[in-house]
Amino acid sequence: RLSSVRRICVANILGFAPGEMDVQLLSLMQTEIPAVPISADVEGSSKLIDCFKALVAKTPQIEEYEKLVKTKGDVKKFDFIHMIQIIYYVESLEKTLKFYHSLLKNNGRLMIIVEAAHSGWDILWKTYRKELCGGSLSEYRSSSEVVTCLKSLGLNFEEHLVPNTFDITECFDSKSVPGDRLLSFMTATDRFRESFTPEIRAGILELLRNTCSTEKEGRVFFNSNLSCILVHA
Repeated sequence: RLSSVRRICVANILGFAPGEMDVQLLSLMQTEIPAVPISADVEGSSKLIDCFKALVAKTPQIEEYEKLVKTKGDVKKFDFIHMIQIIYYVESLEKTLKFYHSLLKNNGRLMIIVEAAHSGWDILWKTYRKELCGGSLSEYRSSSEVVTCLKSLGLNFEEHLVPNTFDITECFDSKSVPGDRLLSFMTATDRFRESFTPEIRAGILELLRNTCSTEKEGRVFFNSNLSCILVHA
């Protein structure tokens, strides 16, 4: 809800999300509060900022901004900060949430969108944590970890489920190129069928079909529920 923003002169936004999402969020907020000028900050490399100017936003690096603020000692406060599908990549969840919460103005909000607890993603990545986690993603987190952390910090928040599914039927056809590509995407590997032993592959496929998904009219739909968590200042 944007009612509190209506009373201020400028809505300062700090965004951590792919550019298309930033554009949609900014458009929505401008529609809701047309009389309020909105300034948007996106932090990252100079190349990313150039892309932001072209598209109104671009993918930032969340921890780089924290380092920049601490180095400069210039603490800017924001009315709205959003972190969309980015919380998986921070080293310390507690320190990150505590820092960005400290950047909120009075009545400000921090919005975190993350894969929901007990979703297909949560089940898959926690069941095969050892095989899947590595590289840029050393630890998998869902809304469960975020909520636990927020409670430990004593922060006021509300959580909203965002139901979502997508068709993964092709994943169970060993001759399907789109299915193989989808499996590679879901497991963050270059080539799913070459990245795991036959036993692990079979286990993942069995888990995807029987635990992470539902079947309807002969199609298999993966539970891709998200959680939208609004943290109050």
